[in-house]
Formats: sequence, structure tokens, C-alpha cells
Amino acid sequence: MSDAALVPPEAALESPAYPAFLRVLAVVIVVDVVGLGLWSLPALRATSWSAGSLVVLALAAVGVVWMGAWVVRSRTRLEGDVLTQTWLWNRRAHAGEVVQLKLVHWAPLQKVIAPRLLVKRRNGAIGWFQSADPALLTAFAQRVGEHAGRAMLPPR
Repeated sequence: MSDAALVPPEAALESPAYPAFLRVLAVVIVVDVVGLGLWSLPALRATSWSAGSLVVLALAAVGVVWMGAWVVRSRTRLEGDVLTQTWLWNRRAHAGEVVQLKLVHWAPLQKVIAPRLLVKRRNGAIGWFQSADPALLTAFAQRVGEHAGRAMLPPR
């Protein structure tokens, strides 16, 4: 049995993708937009609408509610060497595939602007990962550094 088998696996780090203030603000904005739509309903009904206009209006309403819901429920998770963020689709990055990182974090504005990590992979793909907890992003950056250090070691 190897020593590596005796070491318990690291606990996964997880946090909301956006700060609490921003999630509450998203809910308030969505509720306000829906409320404004309901308040305007009598005036909207009095107007003649083309089918295309109704479709655009309905899609806009669905888009506002859908994006607001994803801002609230989006999560970022670091499990092992894989960073995952839920959104309309799940974004994933493996520490061994990353060639460049850039952490964008303005501590005074952290309650409004989520810390984010720009990740460039070997295949040229670029992705942004947000996390309300900057420690999660820096932990991923450390894992990337560990992989880069291993890649630079000469083979034995």
C-alpha cells in the first residue's frame, strides 16, 4: 500500500459564484421588472401587437427571469484539480490543462463585483470563473502552479 493511499482526499471547496449582495440585487431587479410588467399589463393589452412583437416580448421576459435565476443559483466548485462553475452550461477547467491564469479581484468592491479568474487552456480556449470566495480561485491557481512545476521537472 502506498503512502498516497493513506492520505484522505482533500475536501472539495465550494462557494456561490456571485456575492450575496449581487444575488439579492438580482432577485430585486427581477421582481421589479416582473412587477413593472404586471403593472403595465392594462396598457400593454390596449395596444395592438404583431405576433413577432409578442414573441420578442415573451423571450425578453423569459430571458430576464432565467438569467436572474442563474445568478442566484450558480456555484463554483474546486474538487481535486478540477474547477467547475454551474451556469447555463457547466464550465470546467483541469489544472493540468491550464497555461495561463489571471485573477481579477478588487477587494473594496468584492460585495458588488465577484472575484474572477481568467483561465486559458492548452487548446486556446478561454473561460471566466467567478466565485464569491477568492480563496477558492487562489486554491485552483496553486494547483495549476503545482502542475506547471511538475511539468518543468526533468524526467527521472
